[in-house]
Amino acid sequence: MQTILGASGQIGQELALSLKRDFTSDIRLVSRKPQKLNDTDQLISADLLNADDALRAVEDSSIVYVTVGLPMDTQLWVEQWPILMRNILHACERHNAKLVFFDNTYMYPQTATPQTEDTPFQPNGDKGKVRAAIIRELMEAMDEGRVNALICRAPEFYGPGKTQSITHATIIDKLKAGKKPTVFLRDDTLRSLIYTPDASRAMALLGNTPDAYGQAWHLPCDDHRLTYRQFIQLASEIFNGDGRYKVLKRWQLKLAGLLSQQVRDAAELLPRYEVDNIFVSDKFKKRFPEFRVTTFREGLTAVVTGG
Repeated sequence: MQTILGASGQIGQELALSLKRDFTSDIRLVSRKPQKLNDTDQLISADLLNADDALRAVEDSSIVYVTVGLPMDTQLWVEQWPILMRNILHACERHNAKLVFFDNTYMYPQTATPQTEDTPFQPNGDKGKVRAAIIRELMEAMDEGRVNALICRAPEFYGPGKTQSITHATIIDKLKAGKKPTVFLRDDTLRSLIYTPDASRAMALLGNTPDAYGQAWHLPCDDHRLTYRQFIQLASEIFNGDGRYKVLKRWQLKLAGLLSQQVRDAAELLPRYEVDNIFVSDKFKKRFPEFRVTTFREGLTAVVTGG
């Protein structure tokens, strides 16, 4: 049994499809209100903040994928992520299940220095600090042999369906709605973005590769990085937009934050938009040279067509 915790989000949904297509039909989907994605899926409704629910969700699993996502709410992250990690680790240890954890880059320095799996943690705010803390807890459990786990780390998302990210909300969703995109701070810095089906497909591959465990992996994205100016030009061509957009300055975002909790909660991530964001996935590409990464043109076209 391969189990997905947080199966209702975009990564979890695409992971379920990837697992069924390439590896197994013995799949369990766990969330508060899970829905089948494959005819053979087993569904379990659970609240992973409850230790007993986590134990029940993981029971009889050989591999557990954690694709849990929380809203961009700093207080929720601080309160809930430590509990979630503690319950998941305990459940995997109790049931001797392998753990595949889907991670982000919030704990990395927000500088132009290329990011690799060895990049030290230097969080810029509370969400980054709690992320660093739970990953250190996971790595400690791995080092002590309490869980056999691997970490899948991804940069910012773009993709189909219910994909959520700053880039998606400010550019893709607005283009789909016929509105003018907005860009945070600068339009001339290179961005690393991962196509969500690629992230899920790579996660399924890693989870089913025995020698991938015991380490962290950067998931693969297109190394032909674009600036937001170039990304919007390409997206506008595909979405039949006019190519116009607006760059929001720091003072404008600060003003918007007075009215929007979501904007305030995103503030700690702003430094990454002032510099090039270079997420390096060479380790994965060397280990899995046959894995084909979706290009930006292909990914954005699929977003439009729903493919």
